[in-house]
Amino acid sequence: MVKVGIVGASGYTGAELVRLLSQHPQVQLVSATSETFAGKKLGDIYPGLGRAGDVTLAALAQTPLTFETVDVIFLALPHGESHAQAPGFLASGVKVIDLSGDFRFHDPKVYEQWYKQPHAAPMYADKAVYGLPELFREKIKGAKFVSNPGCFVTSAALGAYPLLAAKLVDSKGLIVDAKTGLTGSGRKPKPDNMFTAVSENVVPYKLAGVHQHTPEMEMALSRATGQDVVLTFSPQLVSARRGILSLIYGKLQRKISTAELTAHFAKTYQNEPFVRVNPVGAPWPDLASAVGSNDCVLAAAVDERTGTAVVVSVVDNLVKGASGQAIQNLNLISGLDETLGLPKAGFVL
Repeated sequence: MVKVGIVGASGYTGAELVRLLSQHPQVQLVSATSETFAGKKLGDIYPGLGRAGDVTLAALAQTPLTFETVDVIFLALPHGESHAQAPGFLASGVKVIDLSGDFRFHDPKVYEQWYKQPHAAPMYADKAVYGLPELFREKIKGAKFVSNPGCFVTSAALGAYPLLAAKLVDSKGLIVDAKTGLTGSGRKPKPDNMFTAVSENVVPYKLAGVHQHTPEMEMALSRATGQDVVLTFSPQLVSARRGILSLIYGKLQRKISTAELTAHFAKTYQNEPFVRVNPVGAPWPDLASAVGSNDCVLAAAVDERTGTAVVVSVVDNLVKGASGQAIQNLNLISGLDETLGLPKAGFVL
């Protein structure tokens, strides 16, 4: 039995970790922390957790999270806060899976440029393995420190990888146009994620190359394919609770049919338990295709008139885009079946 703790359990990703881990047959949740809701049951904040919410939250300072009590710590904290926590846990012998962006870049200067704050643990910047299993599985196995990918990045990287790996498109001309549900903005209210701002609306934000997931997409795809990847990323908020739908466009370098392109995607991911490729003629994936599951659902086609590859890539931002993928990584670093504890189907409604 793997004993785990969650630091920051009252946020959306922390609560989703509790929900999913409650169904994991080889995991024991030892403790869950929250500075805001210390002393309260998680189910008081998220009644939908049912019996899984019968977890009393505690302040981190009052929680004995050491190698003697836990095997793995999930850091489900806002960006900038994992810097202060990860080094201590790692030094004590506890394995760490960080869901923030704090350790995704090996160069602290890249983090500082895009996150607009100092990197407070630069000595650990290059210690974490990037945790996108479909592209970096062998490096994740047995790792002691995993940096979970961003939600947008998961959708974009899995959608674009087959195009780049086969050199079907220009590596410096990709366009990623992505819509996300409101939980992607976190639990803290902001003017642009309030119901009145987003209801019956689509809200573009951080356009023209300023979103922090832009360099992460380029980094992940460059590492996976050995190419210098440069892309344009345009995110938008939509009136939905959860889910990310990315439309990916790439200028084709050679002639290929939709059937051939789809077959290439299917072959690329044929052994991946959490990637589904829709066949030619099936409906295009929508948000409902993936919400509630740990799947990335893909479909590809060729616009023959313009010579453009068009890919749809859908994930649940809280599952495959965050907490589900973190559990996938937990399974890998613990030597468990990669699919344990993860939903094999999404929400019906």
